[in-house]
Amino acid sequence: MVRHGEVEKKYHRKFGGRIDMNLSASGRRQSLKLAEYLRGKTLDAIYASPMKRVRQTLAPTGKAWKGPVTILEGLREIDFGDWSGLGWKEVEDQFGFAAHDWLDQIERHGIPHGESGAMFRSRVEPCLRQIIQNHSSQNVAIFCHGGVIRMMLALLLDLPLPKTNHFDIEYASVTQVALHEHMAEIELLNFTPWRDLVG
Repeated sequence: MVRHGEVEKKYHRKFGGRIDMNLSASGRRQSLKLAEYLRGKTLDAIYASPMKRVRQTLAPTGKAWKGPVTILEGLREIDFGDWSGLGWKEVEDQFGFAAHDWLDQIERHGIPHGESGAMFRSRVEPCLRQIIQNHSSQNVAIFCHGGVIRMMLALLLDLPLPKTNHFDIEYASVTQVALHEHMAEIELLNFTPWRDLVG
């Protein structure tokens, strides 16, 4: 599971969600490092969100990838509704909760004019199940968003969505999960090739 690279500065520490923003210059550099790292991996399939920041992150990897990329609408980032475009402090002031509890708010109460945890799960889960069913014993890369990765981890590890707040999912990070018959095993969590690889 690959999160998109850093976005334009004006969207930092904002609830971006469905805003179709571009990568920053740093995000484009991160994507190049990511592509370099993924060239050393055997991939049998690539899936991606249709959103611009994901497609821009995928572009350098896609140049070396010989197979098709499957775009799934269900991999779009969560719809933050009335939170969209607001900073963390603005959300705290306007909606009366600590912004770091955002996953708990989504799970318990939903977002005004946005998605609830149940709605979010209902579109991400079929994508994940489809990918697993189509690629048994294969290596698959899913280029998407931080919220989507959290939801997929919640599904794979049988965790409540708010528990994934314990995981850091940074820009252009790779989270790798191996699926065994009776368990899902995290092999990499929040690995950032642009930071963790020298050279």
